[in-house]
Amino acid sequence: MNNENLKELLQIAIRAGVEAGYAVCEVYNKEFDVEFKEDKSPLTLADTNSNKVIEAYLEKTKYPVLSEEGSDIPYDERKKWNYFWMVDPLDGTKEFVKRNGEFTVNIALIQNGTPVLGVVVVPVLKDLYFASELTGSVKVENILMVNEFSADLNELMKSGNKLPVDNEEDVFRIMGSKSHMTKETEDFIKGFEKEHNNIEIISKGSSLKICMVAEGYADIYPRFAPTMEWDTAAGHAIVKYAGGKVINRETGSSVVYNKENLLNPWFLVTK
Repeated sequence: MNNENLKELLQIAIRAGVEAGYAVCEVYNKEFDVEFKEDKSPLTLADTNSNKVIEAYLEKTKYPVLSEEGSDIPYDERKKWNYFWMVDPLDGTKEFVKRNGEFTVNIALIQNGTPVLGVVVVPVLKDLYFASELTGSVKVENILMVNEFSADLNELMKSGNKLPVDNEEDVFRIMGSKSHMTKETEDFIKGFEKEHNNIEIISKGSSLKICMVAEGYADIYPRFAPTMEWDTAAGHAIVKYAGGKVINRETGSSVVYNKENLLNPWFLVTK
């Protein structure tokens, strides 16, 4: 894939993410109903509307889409994909329902199991993260939503900050899940108390945890609880092009995507 193709795909994904974020906010700012899927996870109109917006943009490209809302595509079909889009139209639905603002829209382009492009939009905070080999990882704050928003990559690069940002504070920060802290994670965190005098544990929802490691604000994010591939793919790209890693806890190798079972292994995000 040449730079022009990558640039065009990144701009499409950014535009899709921002417009989907606007669709999410339209539901968030009103009263909404919550349904529950077979696995007891919540589903709202925001998930559905966001997914429709994103798929409308991504279908303009030649690559298939694997979304949380359409994850029943057979592996025999998926395994033939060299490139595909991995989408979570609303990551952190529990946080959405709690109305704490800590939810995201996630879009990633995967090449042979590896994220090569990522977009994360934080609708309530109006933050945009994007990453690719062409751009590195960038955070743009206070983005204008939809009609006034420009997805021009040159403009976004000028207004954004390259990641990671300098952080010289003498604090070792560990990201924790707001909804899924486990005993294994707590035991892992205790191991750092012997190495570092000043430890701070930060709880956040959704892919914000990965993005905060990419920013350099946090040092590590251990995840020893279930996640799906669409939960991490876009954030993986953000941290990857900021110089960090998403590591399979068991093998020590990079987490890969489009497995037959779309459940992620336990992993560590490091800067």
